[in-house]
Amino acid sequence: MKKELIIKIVSVLVFIALSVGIVIYANVDRPKYSITESSGVEYETARVLSVLEDDTTVDETVENQKKGSTKLKVELLSGRYKGDVCEVINYYSALYNVDVKEGDTVSVRIDTSAEHTYDISIYNYNRVPLVIGLVLVFLLVLVLLGGKQGLKAFAGLVYTVVVIFFVLLPLIYKGFSAIPITIAIVFVTSAVCFLLIGGVCKKTVAAAIGSLAGVVIAALLAAVSAKLGGVNTFQMNEAEALLIVKSTSKIQLSGLFISGILIAAMGAVMDIAMSIASAIEEIHLANNKADFAKLFKSGMNIGKDAMGTMANTLVLAYVGGALNMMILIHSYGVSFIQLVNTDFVAIEIIRAIAGSVGIIGTVPCVAAVGAYLYSRRS
Repeated sequence: MKKELIIKIVSVLVFIALSVGIVIYANVDRPKYSITESSGVEYETARVLSVLEDDTTVDETVENQKKGSTKLKVELLSGRYKGDVCEVINYYSALYNVDVKEGDTVSVRIDTSAEHTYDISIYNYNRVPLVIGLVLVFLLVLVLLGGKQGLKAFAGLVYTVVVIFFVLLPLIYKGFSAIPITIAIVFVTSAVCFLLIGGVCKKTVAAAIGSLAGVVIAALLAAVSAKLGGVNTFQMNEAEALLIVKSTSKIQLSGLFISGILIAAMGAVMDIAMSIASAIEEIHLANNKADFAKLFKSGMNIGKDAMGTMANTLVLAYVGGALNMMILIHSYGVSFIQLVNTDFVAIEIIRAIAGSVGIIGTVPCVAAVGAYLYSRRS
């Protein structure tokens, strides 16, 4: 028992060391925005001390949005000009409507043109407290309802976010091929999340392998569909900006479209993988004489009930994210042929179908691996 504990501790330490090493390597030469004493653009927070003038009116033609401007006195709360009190004009329109009052904190843009000479404009609401509050509410709900398992699930989520922002993005920026890096990260993060929740056991092994199989299936279908449909990163909304980035970096744009599909599908794939693996474990505990065929059949039956809702969830998530654009397209009254052949619609269809097929493909993979592991007598 002591030997097993030592092996576990050593394994964890090695994994942590490798993770830290990869993060350090990925973030070497990370792009940094630089400012000088006489130039630069910064985004800081400020508090509204008072509203000096209010020249706004309500525009009833745009659902009662304000238009006009207000003159504010603000105090900078962060950055190199912290403590300075300035006056700023806050302009209102239907598309830019940061409505603040005395005592509110806002995000401001500071444009420095000479040493200690700068202009301030209202950038947006200060949403940092809101984001922190939502994260804390999410953590509280997880802990209250899930207890220790909920806390482990949150730790897994934090690990996934850290890996995406400090490993995946920097490596892609360095010029690494996006698809293999994404597949590797999907497998590692899903395995870590499963191990945190269930420990090292047959259930987590089956779920991790099944998740990897599901995202690979989604990647293959997305790649084939994108090739046949002539869809790639260069048809996406961010293509023009990414081309500018490419001119000063080694980034490879061609795989970003597929990588985005894999990351979007990962959560649903992990969900259904763990559900089926857990169900097979429970069936095995109830009847430890169940053979491979029976366990596989049970896993498939459970998966059939879950795959429909999971696929529906993924499709609706894509539709919800693209709802505004869909309404805009609908308002044009375009024909079905024109609609389907639009880059935006084709991209969303490939995303939704490839991700859904990945979920469906996860079911037999997890059922097969789980049935094999639990039917073994050794």
